[in-house]
Formats: sequence, structure tokens, C-alpha cells
Amino acid sequence: MSGNIQLLSDTLAAAKAEGRSALIAYLPAGFPTVDGGIEAIKAVFDGGADVVEVGLPHSDPVLDGPVIQTADDIALRGGVRIADVMRTVKEAHEATGKPVLVMTYWNPIDRYGVERFTAELAEAGGAGCILPDLPVQEAGLWREHAEKHGLATVFVVAPSSKDERLARITAAGSGFVYAASLMGVTGTRESVGAQAQDLVERTRATGSGLPVCVGLGVSDARQAAEVAGFADGVIVGSAFVKRMLDAPDDAAGVEAVRALAGELAKGVRGQA
Repeated sequence: MSGNIQLLSDTLAAAKAEGRSALIAYLPAGFPTVDGGIEAIKAVFDGGADVVEVGLPHSDPVLDGPVIQTADDIALRGGVRIADVMRTVKEAHEATGKPVLVMTYWNPIDRYGVERFTAELAEAGGAGCILPDLPVQEAGLWREHAEKHGLATVFVVAPSSKDERLARITAAGSGFVYAASLMGVTGTRESVGAQAQDLVERTRATGSGLPVCVGLGVSDARQAAEVAGFADGVIVGSAFVKRMLDAPDDAAGVEAVRALAGELAKGVRGQA
């Protein structure tokens, strides 16, 4: 079975055709529970997200701030496994018809087996994988299997990335490029910063034609509108997770992320 890279590309192209950025949400699998996480993702899609990234919880998420680390800890204490991540992808995609990716560090895939992971992700209807700590020069095996199974390989670029490296990454990637708008770990910020716009322009200048989506720091409709002014997609993670952590119970958490998705969906349409 082939994965849904084409659905991802079509979704991003459709947003562009509407004259807006795509809204891409991130939530970890297994948080607050596996079933609860699936309901939250469905609610985020219902609220207006175009794409969802499902996080594979990790015991040492070096690129994630305290909010996502807390959610990962809850998921890991609950015993979340890769099989639960695949189930989350499958149920979220089947319920909505929307593109669902996995975001994971490389080590769990390496241990699980690249062929097994890519085959199962495609079988689940996944659109691809975001691999923040996989160097492009070491990604040959992954790319081979991802391509075979119809999955996008999304690499992360940062303001510190030199132009030569940006060119290598955009040439090797597919689906979109994840532009980390601020150096350091994820978490909501007061200002998304001018660095992000410069990074988007430099990434586009490589001529790959891949959409450039910006993450790390967006937490409200105003910031989403700001980033939507120059990026093809606006990625929001910590703000969704924080809404769920702050909710009095799981049901309230689901409604909170649905509402936030609605606010952000207005933002990416310039209605903030």
C-alpha cells in the first residue's frame, strides 16, 4: 500500500490556491491517552487544521520545550508504543480524509527497522515523516524506503543553516520543508521574529519548489497571520499541547484544541 504524500502535496497546493497558508498542527500520540489523543487530533482537524503531525513520544526530546516534554512523559508513562502511533495515524486519517504525518527522532525508527516503519506508516495511511535530527547526508536508507512506500521526507532547516546546506536539504526532501523560526527548542514565543522570514526566503531561493512551513513559536491567531504573510504553512504544536495540559479534564481539552484550531484557521486566512 502506498502512503499519502500526494494528498499532502495536494492539500498544501489547495491552501495556496485559496491565497492562504496551510495550518499544520502537532500533537503527541498517547497524550493524554491513545484514545484521547486520537479524539484531540480529530477535533483539531474539525476546527480547521489542514494537516496534523503526530509526535512519537521520546524520553529525551532534545528539540522540544517543557510543554511537549511534559506531554511526552505522560504518554510514555501510559505505555505508548510505535503501534499506538500507527493506530493514531490510521484512525485520524480514516475519520477525516486529511494528511497525517509522524514527527519523530531517528533512534526509534532505527531500532524498529526502517523498512518495517515505512511499510506500516504507509499501511496506516500516513503522508510522511518529519525527522528533525536525521542529517541529510545520512538519510539515504530512509529516503529509499520512504519513496518506495509513497511517504514524504520532511527535513528541518534553521536560521543557522548555511545556503549550501539548505540546497542539499531541499534537494533531498519531499512534501515540504520545516523551517524552525527560532533557534533552540519548541515553545510558544511572544514574537515569531524576522529570522523566520529570512529563512523562508533563503530556503525558497534554492529553487526546489517545495512549500516552506514555519514552526516553533506560533501560539495565537495574530502570530499565525504574521507567519502566513510569508510562509506556505504555519506549524503549531506547543500551544495545542498547553491547551490540553491546562484543561480540567480530557473532554475539555478536546474542545480547547478544537477552539484553538478555529482561531488559528482564521489567522492563516488573514482574519485575526
